[in-house]
Amino acid sequence: MATQQTVPHSLSVVLFPAVEPITQLELTVFLSLRSRLRQLEEQVKQAEQSIKTRLENGAALEPGDHHAELKENFRRNVAWKAVVIRLAERLRMNGETYCAKVLNSTKSTRTVSVVIE
Repeated sequence: MATQQTVPHSLSVVLFPAVEPITQLELTVFLSLRSRLRQLEEQVKQAEQSIKTRLENGAALEPGDHHAELKENFRRNVAWKAVVIRLAERLRMNGETYCAKVLNSTKSTRTVSVVIE
């Protein structure tokens, strides 16, 4: 808890309690936890990839509380849209209409993820 002390010339100083030192044990535990986290993240990635591969190959799912399925998404990347609109307008074209035409002729990118609940 901070305390306030009045000093000459009407200046106010706030005194803070001493900060606890960081121990070597804390640092060791932190490094160990970070290492374990990396290991766990790799294990999760491998387990997810294994389930995904088996689902793609038609594996049956054991009945129970949990469910696993492949979720498929398609998207089009249009990061270029603002640039194309500006360029089209410089060429005295309707930029929005031109971009809509380009987007309609762009093939979707397929992504597949595993959903486990």
